[in-house]
Amino acid sequence: MENNALLAALPATIRNQLLDEFNKLIINYREARWESSEMSGGKLCEIVYTILLGHLNGSIPDRHEHGPRDLRTALDSLEKDYPASLGRPARIQIPRVMIGVYELRNNRGVGHAGGDVAPNHMDATYIVTATKWIMAELIRLFHDVSPVSAQKAVEFLTERELPLIWDVNGRKRVLNSNISKSAQTLLLLHQSVVAKDEELFAWVEYSNFSVYKKKVLAPGHKQRLWEYDRTTGLVTLSAIGVAEAEKLLSDTK
Repeated sequence: MENNALLAALPATIRNQLLDEFNKLIINYREARWESSEMSGGKLCEIVYTILLGHLNGSIPDRHEHGPRDLRTALDSLEKDYPASLGRPARIQIPRVMIGVYELRNNRGVGHAGGDVAPNHMDATYIVTATKWIMAELIRLFHDVSPVSAQKAVEFLTERELPLIWDVNGRKRVLNSNISKSAQTLLLLHQSVVAKDEELFAWVEYSNFSVYKKKVLAPGHKQRLWEYDRTTGLVTLSAIGVAEAEKLLSDTK
């Protein structure tokens, strides 16, 4: 089944806008771009609102131009202002999930500065899961299929883009082998937040453990990119490390 057939009831332009934003979200998440994932989640919600509003009014616009000034109020109005005969998915169920996504996007503060480690990864994981559910519900709404078929279709929609970090047989590998071992360590910590020095040493395939601790882990600790506890071997990413890792991710796009 082609992508277009999955949402055949939608006008072509707004369907492509929706699919493009969904794929941006998934690609950003796979490449550990948590903040970009959250931004895409918010934009996707605005597009979905345009679709739902048009559906309830009996005419979906050809394209999404801009979202409402207050998306939360606009989503609430879908339940209040339209009759129950139009069904719960478009009026209640999808909008309520969208509220959660948009709340994290706007009011958790993308690019958090407080705390030891920003919760962007946790928030982005929720947003990806919620938007996959939203996409599945849209497929059910605009292409009459079962919930199981809709979930399979969502996975079909997702572009198979190359991730930056590869999980293989319990190990992690940074697929860009041209960047330094320090940069690879930073990216691995950005995904894991906390890791053992022995794990990081194995993952970046440094030649000598003692030299790795001296040349990579100790300087990073001194720069406050991470906290390295030599007693326990635990390496914990700092807020500064989060910012540096996300800059590195942006530079390696």
